[in-house]
Amino acid sequence: MIEIIATALFVILLAGWYLSFLASRLDVLHHRVETSWAHLDALLQRRAALALEIANSKGVDAATSLVLTAAAYQAREANIVERSDAEIALSQSLNLILLDEVTLPGGIESDLVESLKSLSEKISVGITIHTEAVQSAQSLRSKVLFRVFRLAGHAPLPMRYSFEDHIL
Repeated sequence: MIEIIATALFVILLAGWYLSFLASRLDVLHHRVETSWAHLDALLQRRAALALEIANSKGVDAATSLVLTAAAYQAREANIVERSDAEIALSQSLNLILLDEVTLPGGIESDLVESLKSLSEKISVGITIHTEAVQSAQSLRSKVLFRVFRLAGHAPLPMRYSFEDHIL
């Protein structure tokens, strides 16, 4: 009788430990999603600042400067709902600038263009990291144990933004 109680207690403790382990694993993945988004957001803010710097450079005409400035301010000030559209608009504006830079000699200072290209590569890596973190957290949360025992608590489901696909 004591052996059965001891075995049942051991199984209950083992199950509790396993659920605690799974919950902490999910917490780590949620933290990874948050930190990858914070890093990506910082890179996107730097890109908007660099776009403003390019818009104010002497090699850019007034119309292009106006479009680029509007897109950069919209990307910097957009709330989370409008963020995807604002980032896509800024990407399109910067792509036009880079295409003009190829066709027009002189124009924008080369260090600004090189900074933009370097930052674009970093953003691409940041998006890849964020996407992978979101996919890992979503796949873990879709498992039955996480739904039945509500191991995610009240944490929102991590999500990707449409501009991530567009920028890549």
